[in-house]
Amino acid sequence: MEFPNHHRQIVEDLMSGKFILPQERAFEVLRENEDFYINFFKASFNYDLKVNQDFVYLVSDESNETLSRDICIFIALLSYELDRDGKNFLERIQFSEFEMEEIESYFTNSSYIDLILSNKQLKDVDSRKNFINTLNRRNIIEKTADNRFVFTSAHKFFMDFATDIVKFENAEKE
Repeated sequence: MEFPNHHRQIVEDLMSGKFILPQERAFEVLRENEDFYINFFKASFNYDLKVNQDFVYLVSDESNETLSRDICIFIALLSYELDRDGKNFLERIQFSEFEMEEIESYFTNSSYIDLILSNKQLKDVDSRKNFINTLNRRNIIEKTADNRFVFTSAHKFFMDFATDIVKFENAEKE
């Protein structure tokens, strides 16, 4: 059987939880062969391939990983602290570069310190550095220097998830 170009890399990246972004050649291959890959991942792994204009990723009903939860907590806490600091958190996350020193300041002085301390990936400086490296490997952020990064378009997945939770909670109140 003949597979599209970059097939092995596409499968390895997606199976490792990486978001594939529009600036990558693999994104074009996925878009050009979308039906093939939707069927391939469903038949091979029972995973759903999600393709949109900003990123491509896999979804599994059988996943028991906590990374997505921790990413949501990280982005939510950062957004809260930016807002509390009088900054437009949506603009900052979408368009700004962050320094680790800034992240450390927000997290060590957060009013949610109990939540931070109870989270293995966010509890201290070393854990957060490892977490940032994980976000980089998954294409959620892009490191611009050793201690600096920007969010990629994949951050929208987690923002949309948070929005859906708020809508769900508001609908339950009505």
